[in-house]
Amino acid sequence: MLKPQLAPVQIAGSDNSLSKAQKTFNSQILQIEKLRTRLAAWDTASTAYQEKYTRELVPLLDATTKLQIKLIYALDHAAEQKGLTRAERNMLQKLIVGLAEEVLAERDDPELTAIHDKYSGPDDVGDEATEAAALQVMKGMLEDMFGVDLGDDTRLDSPEEIVQRMQAQFEEQQAGYEAKRQAEEERRAKRKKTAKQLEKEAQAEEDARKINQSIREIYRKLASALHPDRETDPEERLRKTALMQRINQAYDKQNLLQLLELQLELEHIDRNVISRLDEERLRHYNAILKKQVAELKQELMRVESAFCAQFHLSPFVSIKPETVMRDLDCDIASIKLGNREIEQDLQALESAKGIKAWLKKLRRRPVADDFYDLPF
Repeated sequence: MLKPQLAPVQIAGSDNSLSKAQKTFNSQILQIEKLRTRLAAWDTASTAYQEKYTRELVPLLDATTKLQIKLIYALDHAAEQKGLTRAERNMLQKLIVGLAEEVLAERDDPELTAIHDKYSGPDDVGDEATEAAALQVMKGMLEDMFGVDLGDDTRLDSPEEIVQRMQAQFEEQQAGYEAKRQAEEERRAKRKKTAKQLEKEAQAEEDARKINQSIREIYRKLASALHPDRETDPEERLRKTALMQRINQAYDKQNLLQLLELQLELEHIDRNVISRLDEERLRHYNAILKKQVAELKQELMRVESAFCAQFHLSPFVSIKPETVMRDLDCDIASIKLGNREIEQDLQALESAKGIKAWLKKLRRRPVADDFYDLPF
């Protein structure tokens, strides 16, 4: 890591006194610093989250599954009791099927499968119709969100299938766009270029050469002053070897900002030198910094997507490194509460009288909207 600077690499002056290129330079430096800070925050948050997730949440989820299995067996036993009305038995049947499907989605269990199959059947048609309607709503929502058409002739039996089909359709669409783009580039390449086009290409090549030269110049100055092979003192040679490693890493990544920071850190330039950069050099620097901003944004997206995938979080929900630990605490508290409720349910189902009271209490609960329970 770089040593903290008293001030960032920046061109001093008020907005009114700076040129457009100088403002762009400062703006991009600021963006890079913010993206660096956010990536560092994710690094810290991910480590803490992983530790607490493994230590507290995973055991709670295992406990939930075990309690759910106990509840399925208790409900199965309750459904066989005498004195229940048809409505009560139907209610128990739906609860058993729904809960068994949830558990069987995560594990294979022949005994639970047998209980599920015992109660699933023609009476589930209404539930299937409701689920199918919810899936259609989800399908339409994703089609609008991503601009794809999943078609009406394909049977989609689960939210996962919809997401997989949507992803495949999206990739196919992107492949089509890429093929069209390549074909258009090939057509343009075959056309005879105008003098203006040739001039533009030549200018682009020259700019690319000068951009590379800008970074190479800074690298050569640093390498020339710090090359460890020229140092006779063993301790100083070790220090310079470590510095050269940092310089080489920055150069390999074409990281202009890091090279400038190294120059400032090693006092090879002062901040006034950066403020006096001419417009052409600034234009080249800005092109390099723009690329660095894009790369850091891409890296941030990759980190956040990987975090969601690793911890089974919805990719459609915005997450922040500053709040993920608070969100995890909420999840832990919610699962603890849910487990306590299942334990209370198990106690209530121990007697025939308790079963009826439990079902009566359950009917009074607000009806949940299943659409919001879909995993997307």
